[in-house]
Amino acid sequence: MQVFKFGGASVKSAENIKNVVSIVEKYRNSELLVVVSAIGKTTDKLAKITTNYVKQEGDYFGLLEQLKQEHFQILDELFESRTHPVYDDIANTFVEVEWILEEEPQDEFDYLFDQIVSIGELLSTKIVAAYGKHVGVPIQWIDARDYILTDNTYQEGKVDWEKTEEKIRRDLPFILDEQVIVTQGFIGSTSENFTTTLGREGSDYSAAIFAASLNAENITIWKDVPGVLNADPKWFERTELIPELSYTDAIELTYYGATVIHPKTIKPLQNKKITLNVRSFLNPEAPGTQIKTTNQTLPVPSFIFKVNQVFINIQPRDFSFIVEDNLSHIFDLFHKHRIKINMMHNSAISFSVSVDDTGENVMNLLQQLEKRYKVSKEQGLELITIRYYNQETIDRVLVNKEIIRELKDSYTCQILVKKKDE
Repeated sequence: MQVFKFGGASVKSAENIKNVVSIVEKYRNSELLVVVSAIGKTTDKLAKITTNYVKQEGDYFGLLEQLKQEHFQILDELFESRTHPVYDDIANTFVEVEWILEEEPQDEFDYLFDQIVSIGELLSTKIVAAYGKHVGVPIQWIDARDYILTDNTYQEGKVDWEKTEEKIRRDLPFILDEQVIVTQGFIGSTSENFTTTLGREGSDYSAAIFAASLNAENITIWKDVPGVLNADPKWFERTELIPELSYTDAIELTYYGATVIHPKTIKPLQNKKITLNVRSFLNPEAPGTQIKTTNQTLPVPSFIFKVNQVFINIQPRDFSFIVEDNLSHIFDLFHKHRIKINMMHNSAISFSVSVDDTGENVMNLLQQLEKRYKVSKEQGLELITIRYYNQETIDRVLVNKEIIRELKDSYTCQILVKKKDE
């Protein structure tokens, strides 16, 4: 039994959807569950609609109509006639959001976000499943919300693993004996049947949940890259494919910001010793990268660049030591504001971090910190992380850069830098 996950780029057009179905068709006679993300930039567009609706500004109905027409355009390229039942199915899915938008916003933003943004995955999977059936692939569409059960932490639903595994193991093996299952990434539901989401890029996590619950042999995440590379091609001209990666190295890379795999994805797979493949939907015959239990270390140094960083330095106002109660309070504030620390350093009288500059979120955090601490910040920085570094690799990334902070351990080097004035 295996699980496939296809991201938004893999289904962004009719041609791409045909390609996805052709890949699935090759595995139709094996037990296969397919997780699909929302089409293209649908999630971002629905997030904008939600924000405009809550703020009661902008033409959010117009944005929704535009998104609907984009989906119908894809349908028109996949099906010969608008009499196909999928047209009504897609139209009715949009109606669910229209009903929300017709009312004055009363609920919390996070709750509304999940109810609106979640339709992206419902739309994409209905289209993929309908087209697959249309060309003769035995597909059963299921609603992931019936199986992935969470608490009511909207936008960051915490999975109830016991109940989730019980439902998946009870129902899905019987379907998999006969049909390919197509379902959604990113979404789950509460015990009250309200929709939740698992965090941005959470579709990888959804695939891992299904794989772990079904004791899959492997899971394949299909991307628009050949596998896990040792650097982002946006920052390096010459990148190398990593053919094999240990779970430990994969967790380290995702923790420091590598974007190929969602951080929460790897742990449930490691627990069950399920191999994770990262392969290209553009070149499906290529082997890609295997992530599994192995003692092999990375064959080449890996580089992770994070731009738009804010360096925050925190000191007690009375020049006392930064001790446990200070740190506990500081970490609690970061958690409440949902700000991930990318790099941190602790000294006797100060605590400093680098975080993504998320604008309003960071400003709100700084205001809270300033009530108790002396706080300074520096913006517009870059954070460079090198896994399995040497001096040559460090020198390579520091050209025309000024070091703000540098941290090293045996395997990993983090350098916070700013560009030198020319």
